[in-house]
Amino acid sequence: MYLRFGHLLILFIAGLLPSAGAQSPHATLPCRVLADGQPLTMATVSIPDLHFGGLTDSLGTLILTDLPKGTFTLEASYIGYFTTRQEITLHAGINPELTLELTPKMLDEIVVTGTMREVRRSDSAIPVDIISSKLFGRNPSPNIFESAGMISGVQPVLNCNVCNTGDIQINGMEGVYTQVLLDGMPIVSGLGTVYGLMGIPNSLIDRIEVTKGPAGALYGSEAMAGQINIITKNPRSSPRLGLDLHTTTWGETNLDAGTKIQLGQKLTGLVGVNGFLYHNPVDHNQDGFTDVALQKRISLFNKWSWLRPHNRIAQLGVRYVWEDRWGGQTHWTPDFRGGDEIYAESILTNRLEVLGQYQLPTIAPIFLQASFSRHFQDSYYGDMAYEALQDITFVQAYWNKQLNAHNLLIGTAMRYTAYNDNTPATQTTDHTLLPGIFIQNEWEPEGENHFLGGLRMDIHPSHGAVWSPRLAWHRHIGDFHNLRLSTGSGFRVVSLFTEDHAALSGSRDVVIAEKLNPEKSWSANLNYNWSIPKDTWYLNLDVSAFYTRFSNRIIPDYDTNPQQIIYANLKGRSITKGFTLQAEFSNATPLLFTAGLTYMEVYQVNEEDLRTVQIKAPRWSGVFAANYTHPRSRLSIDITGNWFSPQRLPIVPQDFRPEYSPWYTLINLKISRVFKYNVELYAGVKNLLNFIPSHPILRPFDPFDQMVDDPVNNPNGYTFDPNYNFAPLQGIRGYFGVRYNL
Repeated sequence: MYLRFGHLLILFIAGLLPSAGAQSPHATLPCRVLADGQPLTMATVSIPDLHFGGLTDSLGTLILTDLPKGTFTLEASYIGYFTTRQEITLHAGINPELTLELTPKMLDEIVVTGTMREVRRSDSAIPVDIISSKLFGRNPSPNIFESAGMISGVQPVLNCNVCNTGDIQINGMEGVYTQVLLDGMPIVSGLGTVYGLMGIPNSLIDRIEVTKGPAGALYGSEAMAGQINIITKNPRSSPRLGLDLHTTTWGETNLDAGTKIQLGQKLTGLVGVNGFLYHNPVDHNQDGFTDVALQKRISLFNKWSWLRPHNRIAQLGVRYVWEDRWGGQTHWTPDFRGGDEIYAESILTNRLEVLGQYQLPTIAPIFLQASFSRHFQDSYYGDMAYEALQDITFVQAYWNKQLNAHNLLIGTAMRYTAYNDNTPATQTTDHTLLPGIFIQNEWEPEGENHFLGGLRMDIHPSHGAVWSPRLAWHRHIGDFHNLRLSTGSGFRVVSLFTEDHAALSGSRDVVIAEKLNPEKSWSANLNYNWSIPKDTWYLNLDVSAFYTRFSNRIIPDYDTNPQQIIYANLKGRSITKGFTLQAEFSNATPLLFTAGLTYMEVYQVNEEDLRTVQIKAPRWSGVFAANYTHPRSRLSIDITGNWFSPQRLPIVPQDFRPEYSPWYTLINLKISRVFKYNVELYAGVKNLLNFIPSHPILRPFDPFDQMVDDPVNNPNGYTFDPNYNFAPLQGIRGYFGVRYNL
């Protein structure tokens, strides 16, 4: 199958390359200059060797005349863009197009996550990383889970080898400490984080903003490791029609389609649909279980934006997700759902989200935000039924005022969660009302310094007032250096069954040893950024050091009794520390290259001062991405990947499997070309090195532990366990797709 795909890929690449034609001298050269697909007016076009040149008109066009015969270098430039060059040989019919790329200095994006107000990324007191929609395209995937790993220190982690649930870690801290926001509102949490992340298609996303470190002073519970703010597209700036369809050699098919609707002059809507289908049970490691969970998913999205005076915000969005997912023994069918004959984990999900934002017509901006989500999960983990319903209602209002050198932000928020399931831990619906107030002051005195202070108080019905302070200092050192230091605290209220998949999967019993108190943390982060802009290239270096100390941390104990998972507050301390280094390089070729390195130590120390390394927290890890686009043929090549050092894994007593994973690398390749009418064809290979973990499931032949007490065939007393995981079980696979924007 891979050989046939290789032949198809070679033919595809050959078809993308431009064909050569007969050449003949010509003395007139019409040329065109584009930027981001649009004509660039007043761009300088020249042939330096001949001292010919001029400026483009409103159509981005310039005609050079009276040129001698020969081969020359054509050059185009514009302020804020990289200069691009193209070698040409004059002949009849030649009409070159030159595409200019913005320098990163001009791409100083507007961010909102760090301070809850729009500021330039370079002026934010809190460092913010951005994953743009262009970065998504470098390694196409059907959801954000895979794409989030393109930033150093951010790691998507699979937690189960059967149903493929996962979460996203920041700086080694488990996914439950990462707060996921949708347009600034915390509705993707609790039960929704388990499968909710898988149902957010990339086609709906404008960008993702990532902040590392606690942000409880602004956003309350869960913002301990950092935040991932998923910002959806603005209907007004969206393409009129968008389509993206791709399929893989494993039989996975993903469709994204969206259109813009204009109702009158003030109302603009965006309607989108995402469909994902994978119904081909694959078992390449021959353990009798599906290597990847089978999925049928549809997501419908509708967002409206009203044009108001002074560009005041008024937006309303609705999203619905339905998914049918199962993984297990390959001969399972829905007739066996919930039985004890053939094992599978079958999850049916229905999710509704409504969110809106409105800016009051006041002199100082007052913003209102509201959201509601309902997540219903009907699932079976083997013969264990888990049915849960979670509603989250969120309302927030905040006032922002500039007072001389101070920018004051004052707000109040209320989050109401209703949760119920069929486990003994939840006898009746659990209602949690979590109101809070917060204040933040940013002070920019004359000079290069910038200070930020914030404080929040949340009132929990069981734990009373919880305080979350934050302090930050930012200094501009000249035009190209930025130094940032921040510290703060965070807290998290725990709901085990909505967050820890291991409590449901496998055969271990759940034991809650005591009344669980909220987890708290103190963190510090030091960040230095150095931009090096040159005429034809640009380099950006970013280094951060981080330290977090937890108290009351809740850590599942898998070691005391192999038949149980025991939950209790840690009596000692939990430490996360390390550093990240990121580099971004681009030039006028245009060649883009990014690389990131992360070093971290994540461990717990108990009352006896015994240190335990955290599970699934590699000491060393890295990301890399390279893109080259040939300006003449519009042919692009992308290489992306991640690498990891050994990480501790959840083994059982006397486990024959290694306690630490090996070093490994995941590499992806993509080749694409843009044709007329914005039609793009692309193809590539994922997991190019075909890396697959060994023995991911313990005793897959006895998933219901019917023969677990056999002393002859099972002398070590092993039980079925699908949680030995550190990398995807999908090996090498090809994909092909088409993308169109109007």
